[in-house]
Amino acid sequence: MALTKRIIPCLDIKDGRVVKGLRFKSIRDAGDPVELAARYSSQGADELVFLDITASEERRAAIAELVRSVASVIDIPFTVGGGVTSVDDARNILLNGADKVGINTGAIKDPGILGLLADLFGKQCVVVAIDAKRNYAEGGENTFEQDGAKFWFEVYIYGGKHPTGIDAIGWAKKATALGAGEILLTSIDRDGTGDGYDVTLTREIADAVSVPVIASGGCGRPADMAEIFAESGADAVLAASIFHYEEQGIKGVKRKLRDMNVSVRL
Repeated sequence: MALTKRIIPCLDIKDGRVVKGLRFKSIRDAGDPVELAARYSSQGADELVFLDITASEERRAAIAELVRSVASVIDIPFTVGGGVTSVDDARNILLNGADKVGINTGAIKDPGILGLLADLFGKQCVVVAIDAKRNYAEGGENTFEQDGAKFWFEVYIYGGKHPTGIDAIGWAKKATALGAGEILLTSIDRDGTGDGYDVTLTREIADAVSVPVIASGGCGRPADMAEIFAESGADAVLAASIFHYEEQGIKGVKRKLRDMNVSVRL
């Protein structure tokens, strides 16, 4: 029997509130994180991701009190990311109720931290978040062509604000070799658009690594989830807008996915 696919709501946190943007910009309010977390847990979400989206840029750790409050109202696996630059940052997140630690900028700045985290807490706790954007200039080690245009996928850090010149596929391979137990992969180009996930990006990363890949960025309807599962090998999908603004409930989404022959837990 095929493993069930995971449906994961995402709480992007800014100033203590859940927010949602378009391609990491045009941020708007989406609600209270504790209320939304409780709702998603009761509706049947498989996991929950909490990302303090300005922590790295502001050179601070994720908000521990808010992490603890969210953890207290859910009974599903909980990943927290934002501002993780040290073992102590990760330990603090886990001690406040998270099951997994998400790390993006901190791992780019110091890749060796992935091995330390894996050794101390186990690979299953280490989620490397990769924010990637198509770059149509030369430079990437893995290039692709679509509609006559050549491009590669570049890693961005500090909440999607700073390009790194690093090839996303190469970085995914390196990160998993160093200790990442899961990849949270976000397409900046698709983020908040509702145009569907980036199939090429997700497929290439999923093919390149042997750990689970969570697809993120662009979900507008259940069919987008079904497509990325069928076309890319993703193990899970992250979504925000369709849940935050109650365009789709989690139970309803899962029933529709079942109708599209996607194995999900009801």
